[in-house]
Amino acid sequence: MNVIIIEDEKPAARRLNRLLSELNVKVSTMLHSVDESIEWFQNNPHPDLIFLDIQLSDGLSFEIFDMVEVKSAIIFTTAFDEYALQAFKLNSIDYLLKPIDDEDLERAVNKYRDLKMETQNISVDFNDIKKLLVNPLEREYKKRFTVKVGQHLKIVNADDVECFYSENKGTYAATSEGRNYLLDTTLEQLETELSPETFFRVSRKFYVNLNHINDIISYTNSRLQIKMKRFDEQEIVVSRERVRDFKLWLE
Repeated sequence: MNVIIIEDEKPAARRLNRLLSELNVKVSTMLHSVDESIEWFQNNPHPDLIFLDIQLSDGLSFEIFDMVEVKSAIIFTTAFDEYALQAFKLNSIDYLLKPIDDEDLERAVNKYRDLKMETQNISVDFNDIKKLLVNPLEREYKKRFTVKVGQHLKIVNADDVECFYSENKGTYAATSEGRNYLLDTTLEQLETELSPETFFRVSRKFYVNLNHINDIISYTNSRLQIKMKRFDEQEIVVSRERVRDFKLWLE
């Protein structure tokens, strides 16, 4: 894996380099400005993955892409969250807020590795091509889940789930009946299975159903607290980096 870091704060670049080395990721180059990066991309093979700060000393890193067609995957690293939507229009794998959390970084690297592996394992099939041509609005999302209750199997409709949440390495569905069911899946897997018109992942721990939100309240550190109609066993808070996208999703 060929990896570079573009970061104008050299202590931050060195720290990121150290964290990546602990994940067995070797950084080949560290760049520190828009102009330096443009010149480098014009004269070097492009890397597999870029760790990219958004606000550099001589401008926004988005300016690099105005001058050079970069085909590398990108993990954004920034102290600001207002550029999230613009970042995801590019080849973005993830968007990490500074100071970068070790676990968030590891998840982002693993996400890239998984996506790269999937790309390498793709086999061309006519039916697969047809699926790519299907209008996203016509895509079929998961409508029900089968859960085990004692010796019995119970069908839980997705529409009846107020929220999905993770706890003690398990993933649970909290229903409008006030029941919590353990699922044989993860929140990461649910991201590809649930309708984005109905469900939104508000944090690492919670996925909420729009139709079961009872109230949304301003919370500390520019975050939002969500009150569901029935589920009240735990506090549901929209993480700071997801607030902007969550508000757009509500509209």
